[in-house]
Amino acid sequence: MGFAVAKAAVEAGHDAILVSGPVSLKTPKGVSRVDVTSAREMFEAVKREFAECDALVMTAAVADWRPVECAEKKLKKRDMASEIKLVRNPDILKSLKSANGKFKKSGKRKIMVGFAAETGAPVAEASRKCREKGLDFTVANDVTEPGAGFGVSTNRVTFVFPDGSIRKLPLLSKLDVARKIITEISKPIAISPESL
Repeated sequence: MGFAVAKAAVEAGHDAILVSGPVSLKTPKGVSRVDVTSAREMFEAVKREFAECDALVMTAAVADWRPVECAEKKLKKRDMASEIKLVRNPDILKSLKSANGKFKKSGKRKIMVGFAAETGAPVAEASRKCREKGLDFTVANDVTEPGAGFGVSTNRVTFVFPDGSIRKLPLLSKLDVARKIITEISKPIAISPESL
């Protein structure tokens, strides 16, 4: 979805910077790309670009956890402990909520959009994310539905807004979903106190 959103933004006449993990997809024409290989690198790249952007759309399913220690070479079973210790990765969107509040005070608040790719009750989870992360809206989808989620060229999503309202979209190509997202971002959005 990230590549589709970047393409749709450029189609609509916007500049687009795509922060991407390791994928084999080609960068859409007119899009600037920043490549990262870890959640922490993505966090740093997004923080860097956030200061200059008008809108942030976080489509990535960034890993919530990472190993405490990462090996530089293959580990042999005999050399490994019986368990792998994990630590949380930073929550990129949540961490930008307070920064966005500071931008609002200077009159430069950014529009923030998140995704909730879920396997059950996506609208409820999207609503929670909207409130907790100060989002203007969340794009929710149930990745178990046919034609939605990962590895397909289509998606079926619901836009979930902080006031609890929703807008369901039919099954569309990912590019058409992205165009709907860009159209929604381009509308004047009322800022609720909860989103700060």
